Amino acid sequence: MTAQVSELRSDARDNRARILAVARMAFATDGLDVPVREIARRADVGPATVYRHFPTKEALYTAAFAEQMALCSAVVEEGLAAPDPWQGFCLVIEKLMEMHALDRGFSRAFTSRFPDYFTAERDRALTAMLELVRRAKRSGDLRQDFVLEDVILTLMANEGIRADSPEARVAASRRLTALMLQSFRANPAPAPLPPPARLPLVAR
Repeated sequence: MTAQVSELRSDARDNRARILAVARMAFATDGLDVPVREIARRADVGPATVYRHFPTKEALYTAAFAEQMALCSAVVEEGLAAPDPWQGFCLVIEKLMEMHALDRGFSRAFTSRFPDYFTAERDRALTAMLELVRRAKRSGDLRQDFVLEDVILTLMANEGIRADSPEARVAASRRLTALMLQSFRANPAPAPLPPPARLPLVAR
């Protein structure tokens, strides 16, 4: 009996891990609108199994993006630890933009409003980001009319990039980031932009 219970628990752990792996990939490539039934199909389990581990789709988002959310907070803390506030601010924007460029699902989840842990963790990262913004303004490098919502606006613009490969998406994101950082600076000085990415010229 003990062996059977242990095997059942092992199967449940395997199912949960497989569901999360499939969900992360589905959200990253197809966005947040992927139905739970489709995630269950790709994970080779029934929808009931998904809901047994994750009662709501929001709970699935939370678990799927917990690692990225923790990394997001760590990036902002790294920016706060930088001795130069402007360099810390730039580091955070650059790293967040690249993270979001590589993961469409996380990008959409981060700029949406979901309850419980995910929203609380996201808000903690934004609170730390607000402190970094204040420091960059006090140093005279960040324009005084910059607001925290401009970070969200920048991430939303980044999420809208359409490219034929992850490499092209990241390249386009880096160029967009450089353009945005120049516009955020109080006294922008002309600086070379990263190379342009090859993007489709027709809206999709």
